[in-house]
Amino acid sequence: MDSVEHRARFAAAMTAITRRLPFGLAEVVAPSLVGYLLINLCTFFVDLALLGLFHGTFRWPIPAAVTLSYGTASLISYVLNRVLNFRSHADVGRQFPVFAAVSASNYLIFVLGLTDLLSTVGIYYEFSRVIAACCEAVYLYCMMRWVVFRDAGTAADGPQQAGPEMAGPQADRSQADRSQADDSQADGAGQDGAATKQPATAAPVPPPTT
Repeated sequence: MDSVEHRARFAAAMTAITRRLPFGLAEVVAPSLVGYLLINLCTFFVDLALLGLFHGTFRWPIPAAVTLSYGTASLISYVLNRVLNFRSHADVGRQFPVFAAVSASNYLIFVLGLTDLLSTVGIYYEFSRVIAACCEAVYLYCMMRWVVFRDAGTAADGPQQAGPEMAGPQADRSQADRSQADDSQADGAGQDGAATKQPATAAPVPPPTT
């Protein structure tokens, strides 16, 4: 029950944030994108913290430090996106290998490849990781929405995501309108019934002429 409540609250919060986006972005940005950015921003800070610990403190080589920090952040991202953001109910045994393949391709192309390349040409390793993260964000979201969590990608951005928000003033107005329409129909039906039941009055008979 708590899990369902947390999912509903997260979905309602992401929908509310999306509706308040400026410059017409609310019409084109999906709530699942907002949720993805929020979750992966948090896991990105976890990634950076672990990277600084492994390479800056333990002096591990860049490939080893990036691999372990990225792997940990990716696992956290998968769990949070599955449960809260996309609310997928697909079998984990079949879904997780797909996510692992997507993460591996992202790792080879952006995380390890681009980060190592930028560090080699003299860019500070943490700044290199930030640049790589901007590239991987677009790639990962597209793969998560349309490949990994394809069973829930549409539902995550549908009307169901409004959840508890429907209990607000709009829902009250809608319910009031429906009640008013029902009352009007009931009154109309009552008047028709009364008119049907009312006995017809006989027309006056004119007096006989002599």
